[in-house]
Amino acid sequence: MVTSKLYGRCMDETVSRLLNGDQRALSRLISLIERGDIHGAEAMAQVYPHTGRAYCIGVTGAPGVGKSTLVDRLAETMRWDDLSVCIIAVDPTSPYSGRA
Repeated sequence: MVTSKLYGRCMDETVSRLLNGDQRALSRLISLIERGDIHGAEAMAQVYPHTGRAYCIGVTGAPGVGKSTLVDRLAETMRWDDLSVCIIAVDPTSPYSGRA
């Protein structure tokens, strides 16, 4: 068992909870990785073998061309097929996100 602690829990336990669909565990691991914590790489290494046939799709375009609508429809269609969907939105021009 890995002895690294995350919010008082063993890293293995947190990763196990994530793999069982626990959204709080997902949130905690994302925060850990975003902070650049040394254990972030450890968490990603534990999760990676379970990613299976995941896809990563990037959507870009000028403002107002329908990117959000397209992503919404894609996610809706995937959910109809009982697939899990994760959307990470990044706007490098946004002054609210610090240009990230």
